Amino acid sequence: MRILSWNINGIRTLPKYHPWNTFKSCEGILDELKADIICFQEMKSSRANLPRDVALPGHYDSFFSFPVSKGGYSGVAVYTDSRTAAPLKAEEGLAGRLQPQPPLSTEERISPSYPYPHDIVAYPDEEGGVPATFDALDAEGRGLILDFGLFVLINVYCPNETSEERLSFKMNYHLMLQERVRKLIEQEHREVIVLGDINVCAAPLDHCDGHLPSNQATFYDHPARAWMHNWLSPKGPMMDVVRMFWPERQNMYTCWNTKLQARETNYGTRIDYILATEGLLPWIKHGDIQPSLKGSDHCPIYVDFQDEITLDTGETLQLRDAMKQTNAERQPPRLAAKFWDEFSGKQTVLSSFFGKRTASEDIVNDARIESQKSLTTSELASLSQGVTSQTQPDAILSASQSGLPLASLTEAPKKFRPLQPAPVTNKRRPIEHPVKPSKKQKVVKGQASIATFFSKSSTSKPSAPKANEVIEIEDDNEGVDASTSTPLSSHRTGSLSQAEQDQLDADYRLACELAKADAPVDDEPSPSPSDSGASSSSQQKKSAWSDLFTRVPPPNCTVHGEPTKLYTVNKPGPNKGKTFFICSRPVGPGYDKGKNERLRDEVDHRYRCNYFKWASDVRRDTLRARDRTRTQSQGP
Repeated sequence: MRILSWNINGIRTLPKYHPWNTFKSCEGILDELKADIICFQEMKSSRANLPRDVALPGHYDSFFSFPVSKGGYSGVAVYTDSRTAAPLKAEEGLAGRLQPQPPLSTEERISPSYPYPHDIVAYPDEEGGVPATFDALDAEGRGLILDFGLFVLINVYCPNETSEERLSFKMNYHLMLQERVRKLIEQEHREVIVLGDINVCAAPLDHCDGHLPSNQATFYDHPARAWMHNWLSPKGPMMDVVRMFWPERQNMYTCWNTKLQARETNYGTRIDYILATEGLLPWIKHGDIQPSLKGSDHCPIYVDFQDEITLDTGETLQLRDAMKQTNAERQPPRLAAKFWDEFSGKQTVLSSFFGKRTASEDIVNDARIESQKSLTTSELASLSQGVTSQTQPDAILSASQSGLPLASLTEAPKKFRPLQPAPVTNKRRPIEHPVKPSKKQKVVKGQASIATFFSKSSTSKPSAPKANEVIEIEDDNEGVDASTSTPLSSHRTGSLSQAEQDQLDADYRLACELAKADAPVDDEPSPSPSDSGASSSSQQKKSAWSDLFTRVPPPNCTVHGEPTKLYTVNKPGPNKGKTFFICSRPVGPGYDKGKNERLRDEVDHRYRCNYFKWASDVRRDTLRARDRTRTQSQGP
């Protein structure tokens, strides 16, 4: 038997990658993983948006936990092969607060007791507060617990420390998990398997930069790493099964930052684990990671179980017997998705109205419609005559007493006519030909040229600024909100910085050249093609327009002298949407993060350097250089 765990980073994105895009259903994907118990993290879906083939994939029983109020976020799932690994019981969450309707009975629950906040020393938040309940910790769809007889399996997606405010949430979730496992081991004497995305590096060997001296000295200073270190053997009760088979293996990572091309150089971390109590070690045959399987920023991990073991007494024990598996078909626990109303036939889903119906369904629906026709045409006519024959006051009085709207009685009954098909004619509608614009359009006097948008206001006669005379200057300083940049009127150009003033001067000179090349000369004949002056003016015009619209080439990084790569800021904030250039080399152990984050003697120049420059700065510098070159070529 094989147990597999994988953070898939979205159930809808996984089928977009090879080889998963070659399968027509979720059942094919599960079969390809070749495991009896499959645990997913980061489903990023909700119960309302869960496809039917994902909820009911053939011979697999499925169990889900989604966030209570935030859809498309987090979420875990467990798929069990009903032929080889049918669970006995199932629960959602770690604290026992998430219950189906009706709630689980005492016989259906895995544990008689659950963790409570007073059982742990909770981690305080920034204001010193601690949680009074575990409801918020369990409300994000991060845990599922299944009982397989031989062991209790806990599939978790532990929180990530995305900010300082989330550190207390993350630590308290770890402590709640630890307390639930402790009660299972000490009070109920059960064997436990905890697997999933723990979001913690257990040792420096599990981190891509863990070998650096600066990280080794302070590696366990982080509270989450210190907690993990104390929970694992030999200090704690849990065994790191995969590491147990590969104790000295380096670069055994399970997660990579794909935005930094980190998977190309295996610059990652190991934050996905399969942990087990010591009593299960005789059953476990092997464990490893599967980095060759793509489709997510994580890779799958697995453990294989022995089919049978020999006890100290010489007795042979089968795995199926230890897991209380039977040859007869057995219904899964009530938490399974097959018992949801939308999948058990108790509730009509929206997709059923758009699917193809069978002939038997059409007959049933037609019979239902006929049975609902209780009023004949004559009855409707007599009813309408009885309503219209009433006097106006009597009608209003009866309507007020019966609660009917007055408008329904005062209006005359409408005559319904059957819909007639539109007459079909053989006449063709005339084809409307679009008016083609003339190739040459003469500039009308009074039309603004391109130079007017860059011209400076005259200082002889000040005038009030108009609404259409505003010039917005892009602010590329990091940390400044572009939406709050102050519009600068033409009469305030003197307050600009020297760099902005130079940029305006360069744009103004370029616009003047373009406007001069396009401006018509009155009372003068058109120059002949042989005129050398016209040819020179045309060349200058083409050169000016070419400089204006030519794509700016990427600059070279300062360390490697290689062309950089363009990126876009997607993180919400003042710089969202801006583009920038950084070194095109992939990240790797010891890549240059900057002087504040990486010691100079630990930098490995084989990987990405710390070059960074905003794309707007690159374009401005390039236009200035072109303007200087064009001015020097024209001479004094």
